[in-house]
Amino acid sequence: HDRKLLFRQCVLLGVNSLPMVLVIGVFNGAVTAWQTRYQLQEYLPLDLVGPGTFKVVVLETGPVLAALVIAGRVSASIAAELGTMKVTEQIDALEAMAIPSVRYLAVPRIIAMTIMMPVIVCQANFISIMGAAFVSTVLLGMSANQFWGLIPSFFHAFEVYAGLLKAVFFGMSTSLIGCYIGFRTEGGAEGVGLSTITAFVWASLSILVIDFVIAMILF
Repeated sequence: HDRKLLFRQCVLLGVNSLPMVLVIGVFNGAVTAWQTRYQLQEYLPLDLVGPGTFKVVVLETGPVLAALVIAGRVSASIAAELGTMKVTEQIDALEAMAIPSVRYLAVPRIIAMTIMMPVIVCQANFISIMGAAFVSTVLLGMSANQFWGLIPSFFHAFEVYAGLLKAVFFGMSTSLIGCYIGFRTEGGAEGVGLSTITAFVWASLSILVIDFVIAMILF
């Protein structure tokens, strides 16, 4: 039963978020490549656009933008769903039937997002780099060898792992905040709306704080 709950939340919160994350990923890669080329063109060879874009996407913009999308979609929806259950006394009914509400409602969502966020970030990173390659070769006039050629020389597996480590904490924090605020909702429909906004704001803030803290620790 617990596995079914977990699998359902993985699909609802993780898989269903992919289309939005991938669209944002494409444009993230595109604008990163465009800006990297603009910054380098007067000072360094354009062969560095590929490695520069790769590092920025894998370490920062890929995980952070994907997590902000998740904060808007998942954290807010968790708070709204649990908040509605709280104000309509469905959570009280679960407790009255001796069903632990935290284990039944919160734990599957938190575990699901902790598992799925690195998966989502991997997809976002891949599509971002593909978007960057497309813009570089089609719109900026670079050859494919110019974009891809130096990436292996500058590739460090540690940077990929660091980005995925951030994703784990982002997934955990966004789901935790959504659940916490959802369980504390009061005041009917107005309270649910307030909880939704509050969850998004605090989840977004937690992502930026965690990103900074991990960067300080690892680099």
